[in-house]
Amino acid sequence: MATYNKRGYKPKNKEEKTQNIETGSTTAEVFNTLDQTASKTEAFVEKNQKYIFVIIGLVAAVVLGYLGYTEFIAKPKQATAMNDMFQAQKYFDQAVNAVEKDSLFNLALNGGEGKFGMLDIIEEYSGTPAANLANYYAGTAYLRLKDYKKAIEHLNNFSSDDEILAPLAKGNIGDAFVQLNQLDDALDYYEQAAKMRDNDYTTPMYLYKAGTISLDLGKPDKALTYFETIKEKYPKASEMAMVEVLIGKAKVLANKY
Repeated sequence: MATYNKRGYKPKNKEEKTQNIETGSTTAEVFNTLDQTASKTEAFVEKNQKYIFVIIGLVAAVVLGYLGYTEFIAKPKQATAMNDMFQAQKYFDQAVNAVEKDSLFNLALNGGEGKFGMLDIIEEYSGTPAANLANYYAGTAYLRLKDYKKAIEHLNNFSSDDEILAPLAKGNIGDAFVQLNQLDDALDYYEQAAKMRDNDYTTPMYLYKAGTISLDLGKPDKALTYFETIKEKYPKASEMAMVEVLIGKAKVLANKY
């Protein structure tokens, strides 16, 4: 049991005196060890302070550089890019709803009236969200213009977490591969598009496309799975108009009756 001595306390016997000496000695050793450790640390810092300050300076420079780049370069660049892309977006939107689509899609790609097109945005503002979005527009425009290889190239350069745009980009690549008669690749992208998000618009659409391509590839079991998923989970989808017929066709081909 430890003994706590009050100030001025005198040991009563030899045993207590010996204990006090040992306690004092142990305490002294602890403080000596701490002093030695502190001295070694100070010596290390003193010896290597030049390198330590360099490392601290580099870390600070990286952090400040990132914050400065984001605030004074990236944000203004993105704002300028979106402003320059406005006319190209306008051409694209007009093309979607127009009768003469090709000329408007070409304007969306290459620009007009002294304004940038999507291809200019991609080149001039590489690395910005605007350039990323321009790849989606460019890929979709090329798809409508039947330049399927360029459509695939630009759509593959687009990335997004958006609920609709992300699966649409994958699905558009699938559409391009269908036109190139590369049905296995088309099926792969339709399946990716169907799995990317679960919503009542893109999911049944790409399940339907995956099902029809599966039938063309002689994979009725897979097609049946996709069509029955639409029937079970998306009964209000527009694709339901043909699903029952296609389920029957897939069952016949798969000898399910």
